[in-house]
Order: sequence, then C-alpha cells, then structure tokens
Amino acid sequence: MAGVMRVVIGLIGLFNIAIGLGFLFNPAQLAGQFFLSPIGTQGLATLRADFPGFFITGGVFALIGAVKKDGNALLVPLLLLAIAIIGRSISLAMDGTAPTAYPPMIAEAVMIAALLLGRRSFAR
Repeated sequence: MAGVMRVVIGLIGLFNIAIGLGFLFNPAQLAGQFFLSPIGTQGLATLRADFPGFFITGGVFALIGAVKKDGNALLVPLLLLAIAIIGRSISLAMDGTAPTAYPPMIAEAVMIAALLLGRRSFAR
C-alpha cells in the first residue's frame, strides 16, 4: 500500500508543481482558468508570487513525503489544501454557488484524502 501511495502522492506533487510553474511563467493564461483577472503589472506579479508559493510549496513537500515516505512532510500540502477548501466552503455560504464551484473542491478533497491515506500508510 505504501508503494502505491508514494506514486499517487508523487503525482499529486508533480501536478501541483506544474500548476505553480504555469503561474510563474504564464500567469495571464492560468489566471483565466482559475477565474482570475490580473490588473496591470502588479496583478501579474501577485499571480507570479502567491500562486506558485502555494502550489510549488505544497507540491515539493508532497514529493518529499513520497520519496522519503515521510508523513510529516505531507502536513504542509494537507494544511494548504485544508485552508483552501475551507475558504471555498465559506465562499459558498457567503456568496452562493455556481456549477464551477464544485470541481476544484472535489479535486482538493481527493488530494486531501490521498495525502491522509499516505500519511497513514507511511506510519506503518
């Protein structure tokens, strides 16, 4: 089980790093896919700073956890994703819902579940 979880978590890590690199090198294109609109050079700078910070950090720690079978390293992406899904839930409660609201939440929930399973399997 730990071997399968290492692969799954490694893929999660690579997926998040790819998103982070996309924001770093092509923020305007990824902004549209995330329903964002940068305002001027400072908006682009914010996309290049904040989103890679989130995605690359979570991805790197997922990879560290997968490579070293270190469940503690998985706490970083778990916390990042948990805060993200809480923020989305608050937004649903305060701003209402749209069909586009659920796919990112499902993706985050699936990643959280996989990371939790990985932590559990790495502890054995």
